[in-house]
Amino acid sequence: MLGFITRPPHRFLSLLCPGLRIPRLSVPCAQPRPRAMALPSSSCKLPLVAVCQVTSTPDKQQNFKTCAELVREAARLGACLAFLPEAFDFIARDPAETLRLSEPLGGRLLEEYTQLARECGLWLSLGGFHERGQDWEQTQKIYNCHVLLNSKGAVVATYRKTHLCDVEIPGQGPMCESNSTMPGPSLESPVSTPAGKVGLAVCYDMRFPELSLALAQAGAEILTYPSAFGSVTGPAHWEPVFS
Repeated sequence: MLGFITRPPHRFLSLLCPGLRIPRLSVPCAQPRPRAMALPSSSCKLPLVAVCQVTSTPDKQQNFKTCAELVREAARLGACLAFLPEAFDFIARDPAETLRLSEPLGGRLLEEYTQLARECGLWLSLGGFHERGQDWEQTQKIYNCHVLLNSKGAVVATYRKTHLCDVEIPGQGPMCESNSTMPGPSLESPVSTPAGKVGLAVCYDMRFPELSLALAQAGAEILTYPSAFGSVTGPAHWEPVFS
């Protein structure tokens, strides 16, 4: 069962039951639906998860407000796990602003998300947090960190993106994530959640099948690739890899 909820502007929530075969759907987002789609209780015996899509800005508090509204809606509809995208915390205007807005895992913003998880009583996959790691003072670079919180707000897993996106975009010039970001040192073992065993990855990692294979062989039942692709890089990755 797959349900869609749209919220203006640039917010989108989908609900699905892992394990069900989902047909290819075309869902226009330009006209928001006035109400959420009803999910018959008898039609879905499997755990319900929510996939939340947002368009982040440099305003971290506004982004949190937007994400929190979607997470609370997911909890109201019975989801046990909500996925937020890469750069759910913010998308800056330039690399210098990215570094300035970044925070450690023990900072104020992540604390707000831990409180949100406790309030709603569901797990949160925070798909790509701009993390100031323990080596921040030495490197002045951050990590692209996928954080998994349980329903009590505890951090149960962190995965730091290992494959950084350094590419030349036709007509736009280079995109060099490595200018401001350090690659993570290792993979994270799949984590048991109410929806199944989740394998953590981020965005450009999808281009490297060895990572997916390693997670699957370690027991992952759900592979996650939270992403913040652009209008050029998105089709270049999602369509060839998953079509």
